[in-house]
Amino acid sequence: MLDQVARERWPRLVAHATLVSGSAAEAPDLVQEALIATFRGRARFTSVAQAEAYVRRAIASRAVDESRRRRRERLVALRAAAQPVAAPDEPAPTVGRDVVRALSTLSPRERACVVLRRMEDLSVAETAAALGLSEGAVKRYTSDGLARLTTLLGASPGSDETAPVRTRTSTPASKPGTPTTTTNGTEAAR
Repeated sequence: MLDQVARERWPRLVAHATLVSGSAAEAPDLVQEALIATFRGRARFTSVAQAEAYVRRAIASRAVDESRRRRRERLVALRAAAQPVAAPDEPAPTVGRDVVRALSTLSPRERACVVLRRMEDLSVAETAAALGLSEGAVKRYTSDGLARLTTLLGASPGSDETAPVRTRTSTPASKPGTPTTTTNGTEAAR
């Protein structure tokens, strides 16, 4: 199954790794490490799709770990040499440069949550399991990351259009024409 996943899903896995890590140059290595880790222990998968899902989770975890390691190394280097950090790598070909640049400004966890939730369309529970976080943490990191992306990228096209906002009342809604009791005790139709 390893050969089949690597052969059939490689481009999609590399694109995923690029988005999660923010580095097109490191994405193939990240995918290779995730494949090795996933299939090292005689893993049994029922389908290529199931195996790919595990590899994607391994990519996200490794990207967060690698980002932490790089951050520590960068801090040490900055303190020692007092030089600025290098610019981000080339963007993924399937995502606009502005989006990749904006994603690279997010913290590793924010970036991973945004990519998994909004770009990979995983549920909160799936994202939490993939990253080893609580569901509340996933919601918070996703919200914070999306807020920062909105600030960096500006409003989306067509956002000047307004949509009606409906508020919920404290009482359950009844069907039109159903009698309801008013504050003075009389019945009225909705």
